[in-house]
Amino acid sequence: MIALYLTIFVSLIIALVFLILFLSSVKNGQYEDTYTPSVRMVLDEFNEEENKEQTTLNN
Repeated sequence: MIALYLTIFVSLIIALVFLILFLSSVKNGQYEDTYTPSVRMVLDEFNEEENKEQTTLNN
């Protein structure tokens, strides 16, 4: 029974550590990326056009 309590205690400590690390990364702005979403649309269009050109050249 002690092993069960110890396992629960250790898992809660590990979960708490991950929660603290996650919150600190959010606080430091790790997930704030304002540049990539605006460029992704342009790059996707460019890649689609390039793929179309490649398929027409290969055929």
